[in-house]
Amino acid sequence: MKTICAFANDLDNWGGGYIVIGVEEKNGCPVYPLKGVPADKIDAYQKSILSKCKLLRPAYMPIVEVVDCENKKFIVLWCPGGDNRPYSCPKTMAKDNKERVHYIRKMSSTVVPSDDEEKDLFSLANRVPFDDRINHQAEISDLNITLIQNYLKEVKSSLYEKSKTGDFVEVCRDMNIVSDLPEYRKPKNVGLMFFSMEPEKFFPYTQIDVVQFPDGLGGDHIVEQTFKGPIHQQLRDALQYIRNTIITEKVIKYPERAEADRFFNYPFAALEEALSNAVYHRAYDEREPIEVRVENDRIEILSFPGPDRSVTIEGLKSYRVSNRRYRNRRIGDFLKELHLTEGRNTGFKKILDALDANGSPKPEFETDEAHSYFITRLFINEAFLKEKSGQSNDSTPSSPNLKQFDRDREELSGSAQKSAQKSAQKSAKYEALLQYCHEPRTRGEMMEFLGINHRTTFRNNYLKPMLEAGLLFMTYPEKPRSKNQKFGSKIIE
Repeated sequence: MKTICAFANDLDNWGGGYIVIGVEEKNGCPVYPLKGVPADKIDAYQKSILSKCKLLRPAYMPIVEVVDCENKKFIVLWCPGGDNRPYSCPKTMAKDNKERVHYIRKMSSTVVPSDDEEKDLFSLANRVPFDDRINHQAEISDLNITLIQNYLKEVKSSLYEKSKTGDFVEVCRDMNIVSDLPEYRKPKNVGLMFFSMEPEKFFPYTQIDVVQFPDGLGGDHIVEQTFKGPIHQQLRDALQYIRNTIITEKVIKYPERAEADRFFNYPFAALEEALSNAVYHRAYDEREPIEVRVENDRIEILSFPGPDRSVTIEGLKSYRVSNRRYRNRRIGDFLKELHLTEGRNTGFKKILDALDANGSPKPEFETDEAHSYFITRLFINEAFLKEKSGQSNDSTPSSPNLKQFDRDREELSGSAQKSAQKSAQKSAKYEALLQYCHEPRTRGEMMEFLGINHRTTFRNNYLKPMLEAGLLFMTYPEKPRSKNQKFGSKIIE
């Protein structure tokens, strides 16, 4: 009962814990062969658990399941962090006992909290984390069974088989992604973030923007890619995009030895950890996307808001952070199951180790006094920086505005432009699109003309390469995301 109380309080937001009944323990390890629970005792044990849990205040009930292992039965209690912390239970089972204690977990022990820890517990009262709140604007039908099954299969959960034949709502309840009240079934925010096809309907700007500045911050040429959908999928898609389009490897061979030196402009492991942490720790009730800004000499990952108050600016500068108050404990649980993050303050060390192994400069972590934002800044390997400085200073022509269109058509007659056109016009569709955009068109008009419905396919296969080749221009280059944006063609006679 005390341990259930401690897991329910979940002071450090670890996601609660499990209690397994039927396994003998010695020095923190299970004793084999496993004993199990006698079949004729299971019902009595569950009744005893129920009666003791009724002594918890406020009301709390763990999720109990009888499982089979090695031909024996065990009772498993899942005790997720409660919504109405702090919880207390009697200090003893004596009839005249009136003392109640708000038990907490310290490492592997259930203990009485100190005065400061008890104050922290009370500060959590009536403060349900945003990701664990019920979403009253959504319906159970907004949860997608295919996404849920894909997740359960990937993490090798025993619920996967149940999800194929069992009741959908019961599976969602077992995953704790819907409310428990049978008369008011609503999904929780964390369920919509992971298992809704369009979480941005409920959490606007839940997305990752990757923005590249090939000509520097003052240039007109901007390449932008937006990733939406379930948050773990947008994280994976953004990381794959970064790996394919931004990460570059350099190989240096030496005549006197067989081994070559290999290093990258940015180590992928560091970027993966930094972006995963941004997805984990951002506030999903704020209408701000995660932004990955790629400049010539650095990558910045910006998210809102900043870290917990216990994280100091001085600690960030010295890379020493011991934060245990995770903003999104349920999101962290799912990301840990998918092996996308660990949630044990290992992020800084992973980033530092990856940068050191690649020979890259040390990173910078930045926030302000109000902890309103957080920036992870990774710098390019110096070998790539020297290479860029050794190249000519000729800059890529910037995309013109509409008034410059006719003049640029006359200028685009050199061999370099003809070569760019030849490489871009790989099919009749490219040529037809150039003719169609002689008069600037919207993105929707261009997609309809080509018969393409998928925005990402159109952007990656047509719009982006033609912009980069200088065959298309934006009418509002200073506002790439303008709702009035149109694209015109530079047709070379």
